[in-house]
Amino acid sequence: QELALKSLGNEGLFLFSSLDTNKDLYLSPEEFKPIAEKLTGVAPASESEEEEIPDPEGETLSIVAKFQPLVMETMTKSKDGFLGISHVALSGLRNWTAPAAPMSVLLARQFKAFLPPKNDLDLGDPWWIIPSELNIFTGYLSNNRFYPPPPKGKEVIIHKLLSMFHPRPFVRTRFAPQGAVACIQASSSFYYTIAFRIHAEFQLNEPPNFPFWFSPGQFTGYIVLSKDSSHVRDFRLFVPNNRSLNVDMEWLYGASESSNMEVDIGYLPQMELESTGPSIPSVIHDEEGKVLDSRDPSGEPIQFVFEDITWQQEIPWQEAAHRLEVAMYPFKKVSYLPFTEAFERAQAEKKLVHSILLWGALDDHLLCLSLPVPGSGRTLRETVLESSPILALLNESFISTWSLVKELEELQSNRENELYSKLAELHLEKYNFPVEMIICLPNGTVVHHINANYFLDITSMKPEDVESSIFSFSTNFEDPSTATYLQFLKEGLQRAKPYLQP
Repeated sequence: QELALKSLGNEGLFLFSSLDTNKDLYLSPEEFKPIAEKLTGVAPASESEEEEIPDPEGETLSIVAKFQPLVMETMTKSKDGFLGISHVALSGLRNWTAPAAPMSVLLARQFKAFLPPKNDLDLGDPWWIIPSELNIFTGYLSNNRFYPPPPKGKEVIIHKLLSMFHPRPFVRTRFAPQGAVACIQASSSFYYTIAFRIHAEFQLNEPPNFPFWFSPGQFTGYIVLSKDSSHVRDFRLFVPNNRSLNVDMEWLYGASESSNMEVDIGYLPQMELESTGPSIPSVIHDEEGKVLDSRDPSGEPIQFVFEDITWQQEIPWQEAAHRLEVAMYPFKKVSYLPFTEAFERAQAEKKLVHSILLWGALDDHLLCLSLPVPGSGRTLRETVLESSPILALLNESFISTWSLVKELEELQSNRENELYSKLAELHLEKYNFPVEMIICLPNGTVVHHINANYFLDITSMKPEDVESSIFSFSTNFEDPSTATYLQFLKEGLQRAKPYLQP
């Protein structure tokens, strides 16, 4: 390592290390491949793609990419004019103004990866297209990378699709939950509608610049395809844009894994793929196998009339999306309602509101802090919020919600509804970066709250060192985080009793 540093310098070693995936200080041909492709401009097909022999008479699907770049003004750093941030660090982001491939034609059979693994799955039963290989115990993948590994198996089609947006998609994210999950939304005799959710990210910079990671909260969408994958009727993939922030960004400031990293979030108005119509065959044959018609020399497709699909079973899109969300995030077995709706429901059911207020989304790959450091939403949702005792108590005694600070600030400043404005104000008064857990009455009065950093600090201490009896450890649970959060919820119920008496 010292010799390599002496030979290459910090920046050179940084680039070398980003390619040396097995860290043996030697570059194999496979590891050197990204540089070869960059210098020669030639990208050989991956093994999994070479195995697939295209059927010249198979159906093809035309897909268009729609993209509107990130709104720079929505980044937190924009408030001080990106003070102290080099122009080079953001160059990959600023220069990404259009999709890499506005249109692409793919084989219908390549979408076979979206089919269920067996035929007897019920509607809404999730399965993994690409399984997540990370969790809170395995840690996370290196930030010091520029080029995605070659996709394999079912990763290939997702990599092809995401490459329409940008040439460097990482199908497997650095943090859990990785992968892609799907479920059947509708079924007929010959067709499925498959709903899916994908967690993927992009590397926007290349050497000699340092890495810049662009991580949309999620990709979701649906595909209508025949059960033998020979025909695709409809396809759509998109990043949801219904919340005020939907992208997490991180960039390194040095030539090592431990270098300083900047973190920010922002709003992406549009990132979408959509089929222009059903997949179509190149040629059609009569009963004797003779060619009846084909594409004309200009490439104009044959005009077809497709039969209507009669769905025999169907569930709403919202239900399918929720099933996928719970598969990715078990803590969502508890319903987290929109902020104002949660208080209305609490009033009707005479329950307390369990609220989580954070900088970035709790149920997307977008997070308040993307590194697994104390106080991050990731740490919270992958530990205490998934535990059975917490899920049981939340379902029994609370109405849960989570909110972005930015959204509550907007709600507070909107004086058209004084009640909503006051609810937001009461929350924001208690907020400290990065995450605040709050218990309050249906009228918004806060009866208890704890900051995530403090919570994680005390749960990492020995029980005898914790001064406050409020957060004493229960002997019923081995996990101190679960025990402490349970105590926090119970203390909130206790404090609220005088207010909830009939």
